Amino acid sequence: MKVRRTRSQDKVLQIVKQLNQEISAQALYVELRQANVPLGLATVYRALEALKLVGAIQARVVGNGETLYSQAKADRHHLTCLQCGVSLPINQAECPVHALEEHLSQSASFEIYYHTLEFFGLCSSCQLQQTSVET
Repeated sequence: MKVRRTRSQDKVLQIVKQLNQEISAQALYVELRQANVPLGLATVYRALEALKLVGAIQARVVGNGETLYSQAKADRHHLTCLQCGVSLPINQAECPVHALEEHLSQSASFEIYYHTLEFFGLCSSCQLQQTSVET
């Protein structure tokens, strides 16, 4: 069943596709304003939620609790520092989770839109800071 999108959702999706990167709802709101699209912040949040539920965009919560949105076109994998919150994308040639995704999709009759894989730890800068504090 195809779900009809609202004009607000279409505008939000258009900007997300144009940016082709992860963005917070607040930053997206600013981008929409700069593009002369008069949507309120609450409308942006509602549009993002609706688009997420139909698999048009994906959402990822980063270490500081902020949600980042992007076009649902690829699986995302990251290394996230627990101390400073930096989140580095992992450029993988082949994802080891795809076989599990296919199995779960078939065995559970579950339509999977995308997946995320995230490793948490300390980046090199925070490791150096921690080492200097300990000595």
